[in-house]
Amino acid sequence: MADSRNDPVVVIGLGRFGSSLALELTRRGTEVLAIDSRPKLVQSLSGQLTHVVVADSTDLEALRQLGVPDFYRAVVAIGTELEASILTTSLLAELEIDDIWARAVNHEHARILQRVGAHHVLLPEHDMGERLAHLLNGRMFDYMEVDENYALVKTRPPHEYIGVPLGESNLRRKYGVTVVCVKGKDEEFTYAGAGTVLAYDDIIVIAGKIKQVERFAELP
Repeated sequence: MADSRNDPVVVIGLGRFGSSLALELTRRGTEVLAIDSRPKLVQSLSGQLTHVVVADSTDLEALRQLGVPDFYRAVVAIGTELEASILTTSLLAELEIDDIWARAVNHEHARILQRVGAHHVLLPEHDMGERLAHLLNGRMFDYMEVDENYALVKTRPPHEYIGVPLGESNLRRKYGVTVVCVKGKDEEFTYAGAGTVLAYDDIIVIAGKIKQVERFAELP
């Protein structure tokens, strides 16, 4: 399969989420066709995006005229207009877009988007709230779910593992987590290995099931 990372992208819906996505993709050198039904919003972005047009994304013929079927990837970034979000996603599926991403506002909306053809569903508000809750309630510096029950966490090593080579720590057997990389004071992150010895000021990135990384990050 050909590498599609630099293929043009259609971004439909230019609210805060969609516009920031389109601008960042453009900054990274990806060609973007940005679509929104609001003329004033499109006009405000016309100097920053090369291809930004006013169109009704729930109109199949309008999508065809804009050449949307020629795109490999599309993002439906429509926010609160759920009907437009769902219909637009279903039309993209009808146009046989290979890689459809859609923004959802809640889990019910997400399920419907998947049913009508979205290959990937984003819940930015929910995900950010969940991430912040983890950061506020523990010793984590950063938290990222990489699957439904698996996460990466940036934290400090517990006292019981300071000065002990990771290969001798039984950390994975005892807590079910793996130290992926480590950053010493005034140093850069490096991969952790069996011979890595953690220090008090180190920052580590651990991987494991969510309950296990949460438990490990709470150790003193």
